[in-house]
Amino acid sequence: ADAPSLSVFRRVAAWVDVFDYAPRLQQAGAQPRITPDSVSDMAALGVKTLYVQVANPDDAPANQLTDRAELRALLERAHEQGIAVVPWFLPRTVSPADDLATMRQIVKLRVGGERFDAIGLDLESSELPDIALRNQRTVAFAKQVRKLVGSSVPVAAIVYPAVQIEVLNTTLWPNFPYRGVDRWVDVWMPMSYYTYRDAASGLRSAYRYTVDSVDRLRQRVGDPKVPVHLIGGLAEDSTPDDYLDMARAAKATDALGWSMYDYATTGSWAWPYLRGDVPVPTTLQPPTTPAPTTVPPTTTSSTTTTSAITSTTTTTVAPPA
Repeated sequence: ADAPSLSVFRRVAAWVDVFDYAPRLQQAGAQPRITPDSVSDMAALGVKTLYVQVANPDDAPANQLTDRAELRALLERAHEQGIAVVPWFLPRTVSPADDLATMRQIVKLRVGGERFDAIGLDLESSELPDIALRNQRTVAFAKQVRKLVGSSVPVAAIVYPAVQIEVLNTTLWPNFPYRGVDRWVDVWMPMSYYTYRDAASGLRSAYRYTVDSVDRLRQRVGDPKVPVHLIGGLAEDSTPDDYLDMARAAKATDALGWSMYDYATTGSWAWPYLRGDVPVPTTLQPPTTPAPTTVPPTTTSSTTTTSAITSTTTTTVAPPA
């Protein structure tokens, strides 16, 4: 069968989690920050792909979508605006039956015949302590998803950045089954949240942290050209230079595209960077080997400064990594 199109991963994108749009997850009766009407705003900003969390281990049954009605409305509005929608959720691996039941609901969800455009598997749950069993179930689940959606629907593996699990926290997920998962997915999406790193580690650089992680990921997969879409963040703690570094990292790794987590905390100033409207210096050199020696090239001063940052909102909700 022909490989599925990966065009949805090349586009300007927005990330939304369940805490942003599900009414029942709001505190003290507050209104959700993201509603179906928000999709028009996304379109005006240039968004062409919406990554939306569809299930979360809260008080609801583990095999249920968080808010089917809101999801249907978001999907309908997005497709009306020409925005592709990629659902993502975290398979916990403690109950493979529940994980598969959730995926079946995702695949079956329709609005006027319209369905989701791709699938995102957020492979980061450490709830199952047995690493060998966790690895086995993760690969088995990826295989089940591929069988369920067929060969024409692209499947993405959303994963910890390799530097995090191989250098910074080696007990989080040892021996992640890259090759086993790669057989069943089409693109990798490392969550390179450089704002979680401090300057002393040398990894606060969005460029270095991202490029190093992609290099390691491709080595583990065994394919130097395996498709990647880079996820940077967190948006509310990022600077204009971080955005330029993400653009450089995307070029250095020949990524399909890049995006920032998440939409609700991305300031209006940042969207020209995400759309590619801000020129990126062309003096970028390929990363050296080993990647940890790589540093981003010196950039010209940006006309936008951190003092101009005006985030649309703030949040205390933890992102998917």
